[in-house]
Amino acid sequence: MSGCLPRIRVLDMTRVFAGPWAAQLLGDFGADVVKVEQPGSGDDVRRMGFRKQDENGAETGETSSFLAMNRNKRSIAIDIAKPEGQQQLRDLAAKADVFIENFKAGGLQRYGLDYAALAAINPRLVYCSITGFGQDGPYAPLPGYDPVFQAMSGLMSVTGNAEGDAGAGPAVVGYSVSDINAGFYATIGILAALHHRDTVSGLGQHIDLALLDAQVAAHSHIAMNWLVSGKSPVRGGTASQINTPWQAFETADRPLMLAVGNDRQFAQLCRVLGLPDVPADARFATNRARMAHKPELLPILQGALRTRPAREWMDALNAAGVSSGPINDFAAVAEDPQIRHRGLFRSLADGAGGEQPMIANPLNFSATPVTYRNPPPTLGAQGAEVLRDWLDEA
Repeated sequence: MSGCLPRIRVLDMTRVFAGPWAAQLLGDFGADVVKVEQPGSGDDVRRMGFRKQDENGAETGETSSFLAMNRNKRSIAIDIAKPEGQQQLRDLAAKADVFIENFKAGGLQRYGLDYAALAAINPRLVYCSITGFGQDGPYAPLPGYDPVFQAMSGLMSVTGNAEGDAGAGPAVVGYSVSDINAGFYATIGILAALHHRDTVSGLGQHIDLALLDAQVAAHSHIAMNWLVSGKSPVRGGTASQINTPWQAFETADRPLMLAVGNDRQFAQLCRVLGLPDVPADARFATNRARMAHKPELLPILQGALRTRPAREWMDALNAAGVSSGPINDFAAVAEDPQIRHRGLFRSLADGAGGEQPMIANPLNFSATPVTYRNPPPTLGAQGAEVLRDWLDEA
């Protein structure tokens, strides 16, 4: 028994990214997570992404996408199209604390596996439904994937190079951000519902989570900019919508990201750049003034930054309390001394005598540390074990 959730049982009946991500987080926190998959095919992401290679460089059957979302789980294969499969899943749900699914709205009702049906068997069950558009509304029946939600939520209207710049136009964020955000919201909601069950009501409840809703909500201060001002945020490349200087600049050898959060830091930046008179200029004295006069300010800063390599600027700016950093690829990320110190890139025994690379959970609990107990499971590998542990079946 270890972690924050050692007595919590989770049925993960989800596929692709958002639901599996949430279930993996619960598994990292110590929950017993059972991944329910279709016999023969399993989760769609078993066939998405790059193939893992063995020690001889030969491709295995495991994909990067599946490996990223499914550690700390056990897999059971159940055919819910068959009455016996439906009953088996109801029996497991009767013993579960959490049930997570991402079928189309209402899709599990015909199998007798919807919230009302399972709550009648297990009133303490926290049942989380993750869909593209939610359980109701005009779009509820529609399918959807991450780039659609990035587009519809407004994210692509603020992501990409600015109008007039080279390569101007909307761009998708480089990973499935809508899925990952929804996974985080699902985890938060499940933990809140468990807390309410265990401290207030004694009963579970249904959580209706839509990827579109989650991505709109995740815009936070950017969406609030529009609500408060009526001015739509714009695509700014690497530049902030509300602060300046807060963007990438060219140096003598490579780009450098600068983030200046207040007027004192701006004065320090200018001192390091050899521009001591710039902060006294009324056009640049405050952030609001700098935002209004960006076309005049940015060439001044860029001219100075091009005179020295990025590493020299970073050392000088860090010493002055001004935030800056390189634009790394993942090879550079993995070699960064801070990332290495924090242990974010690790490996886990894969159960076959080899090692499974992974990215660690970033939460560090003082009393109940995250544990990495199981590598991502092969399809149905722990079915008999799960039935024995949960249902006492031989």
